[in-house]
Amino acid sequence: MSESHSHLTTAIPLSKLISTIENIRHDNKKIVWTNGCFDILHAGHVLLLNEAKAQGDILVVGLNSDTSARKLKGPGRPINNERKRTYVLCGLRAVDYVVIFNGSSPLSIIKKIKPDIYVKGGDYSIDTVNQDERKAVEGYGGKAITVGVEKDLSTTKIISKINLQ
Repeated sequence: MSESHSHLTTAIPLSKLISTIENIRHDNKKIVWTNGCFDILHAGHVLLLNEAKAQGDILVVGLNSDTSARKLKGPGRPINNERKRTYVLCGLRAVDYVVIFNGSSPLSIIKKIKPDIYVKGGDYSIDTVNQDERKAVEGYGGKAITVGVEKDLSTTKIISKINLQ
């Protein structure tokens, strides 16, 4: 477990993340990136985060802001606000840093921190991930991959199931 993880309870400001990543690179550690809303954390999320972490040394999670999640998922979302979602992510062993982003894509953050590995869940294929993000990562020599996810698990499906009861 990285030293940073033991005290992590909130998102790291982007400026601090950039300087932290620069220091980590001097130790020749691999930086892994994944992102999402992570609204109601479920087994599929945990599997994704654990598999992402296994690809390198430091896992940075880009978290959609509340505004961004609402635009992406609809008016009733997110169920949990970004502070609570961050706190839950920070409690997971696999997660080293959480950074919140606005907008539909964390492309500007990806370009600044230049992760070695960009990971998306297996509900995507390499052809359906955000191609601008993929091209940015591959453009500086990084690798874009997808990893397996638990089938039939999504926050949207969980909410639908709850609403049926």
